[in-house]
Amino acid sequence: MGSKENSIIADLSLAPEGHLKIDWASSHMPVLNRIREQFEQDKPFEGLKVSISLHLEAKTAYLAKVVQAGGAEVTITGSNPLSTQDDVCAALVEDGITVYAKYNPTAAEFKALNMKALENNPDLIIDDGGDLVTLLHTESKEHAVNLRGGAEETTTGIIRLRALEKQGELQFPMIAVNDAFCKYLFDNRYGTGQSVFDGINRTTNLVVAGKTVVVVGYGWCGKGVAMRAKGMGANVIVTEIDAIKAVEAYMDGFAVMPMLEAAKVGDMFVTVTGNRDVIRGEHYEVMKDGAILSNAGHFDVEVNKVELEAMSVSKRTVRRNIEEYKMKDGRKFYLLAEGRLVNLAAGDGHPAEIMDMTFALQAMSLKYVNEQYNTIGKQVVNVPYELDEQVARYKLESLGFGIDKLSAEQAAYLDSWAEGE
Repeated sequence: MGSKENSIIADLSLAPEGHLKIDWASSHMPVLNRIREQFEQDKPFEGLKVSISLHLEAKTAYLAKVVQAGGAEVTITGSNPLSTQDDVCAALVEDGITVYAKYNPTAAEFKALNMKALENNPDLIIDDGGDLVTLLHTESKEHAVNLRGGAEETTTGIIRLRALEKQGELQFPMIAVNDAFCKYLFDNRYGTGQSVFDGINRTTNLVVAGKTVVVVGYGWCGKGVAMRAKGMGANVIVTEIDAIKAVEAYMDGFAVMPMLEAAKVGDMFVTVTGNRDVIRGEHYEVMKDGAILSNAGHFDVEVNKVELEAMSVSKRTVRRNIEEYKMKDGRKFYLLAEGRLVNLAAGDGHPAEIMDMTFALQAMSLKYVNEQYNTIGKQVVNVPYELDEQVARYKLESLGFGIDKLSAEQAAYLDSWAEGE
């Protein structure tokens, strides 16, 4: 049966708008376009089934089409219930890709859609946050029968994979795409920095300049968020549990303090830790009236919603993607996008030019794991440096830039231990 008969989406008639979105994204993704040309010629996934779980919007859709161009039978599902775009889903179905995704399903529906994406017994997977991997190690074990391996997109997913690997329970090789240079230096930093404030500004329609923005976590995503907040005129505070990262934040020009102190003065909060309950009850006790809470980590557990609701006397939606929680003393806090990824649940995610590099890494890593799965074994491995560098070179070429090469004498000098040779 074809993708139309198998798919579960909201409305196939939305496809025309979805095609326009995908066309716009693809026209700004020259690196992925180049890889698509290679895939169309070489067909590295001929006869294979690939299941994908990612934020289902235009840029992700184009990655799915590139994998399809490599000969794969592609099935895709969403990695977040609020980031799925129904028109993009419809367009993919028209293009022959099986889609199991809708915007804002219930928790049970969301899980069921993810599980449907594995019923084809995939040979390869692309995952975001470890959702497919978790299912393949729990409720969908039987659908891992053909699995050669896959690639993981996020910090959160890598954390889950490393835990599985450490416990000796990982059942197939996974490529840690998130840990590649062309991922975290550009996607995590510049992509997250811009898209977080795209989502916040679009949702709140409030000024950032002059406000105190608290960035919870100073990994690569936190660095990007702090940099963009500073650039927009905010006073930035960073909270951390890692002393080295805290010193780095200080030397980057940001105030550093414990969360309990930052909670007293923050106007906007952005969590980017990959951990749970980094904003919780003790922090709500001291927050200012009007505080805006948002999350840019994968799961909606960084801002503790259970405690927030328990401490409030009323809750209402005051604007799309803004829930107001009123405390007993009259203070009001505003949670954006239900505490889910604010840049995707309340925006369009990272810019296309940024995701061009990340998704190029995904496509090349998928090809790599398909070729090397027997030698990799059941472990998490990094993207080979030559693939990382190739993506960077393709990017430079697309920009019309060149770089220097070492002369034979320079290369010999660097290889020598004797001073002055």
